[in-house]
Amino acid sequence: MKQLVEAVGIVEAVRPHAEDDFWGGEESCISLFEPFTAEALQGLADFSHIEVLFLFHEVEPSRIVFGARHPRNNKEWPAVGIFAQRGKNRPNRIGSTICPLVRVEGTRLIVTELDAINGTPVLDIKPVMIEFLPRKEVLQPAWSHELMQAYWLKKDPQGHLG
Repeated sequence: MKQLVEAVGIVEAVRPHAEDDFWGGEESCISLFEPFTAEALQGLADFSHIEVLFLFHEVEPSRIVFGARHPRNNKEWPAVGIFAQRGKNRPNRIGSTICPLVRVEGTRLIVTELDAINGTPVLDIKPVMIEFLPRKEVLQPAWSHELMQAYWLKKDPQGHLG
């Protein structure tokens, strides 16, 4: 049985297109669509972080990966399956990020470090609870640490690393 998913809101951000790195400290806004009211966000401001599920809406269907590839096309890293990486060219184009919640303003959420671009459809928003985070040590291969090295670094308005 196929179920439909509809966006609950949209991201308002400075970045118009996806980039691989330097998402640290960036502030953006999630605006809920009607029929949602401020009541839908009641109590969310008591949480420090939210998990945002969103659609990589700029990914062309012809670019979707179903098998293995080198992350960021870097041949120094092993070819791994699409489900062993967090690339945007996923079969269902769904992204997920845990980000700090700065404040709630009616039907708008102000967040930092949401790695979604302007106009990104938001599929769902969930509060982050410690009990849903990993209960054991998180293990990952060395290449993934290299890939993420600059991901959360900040850039100043002139484009310099801060």
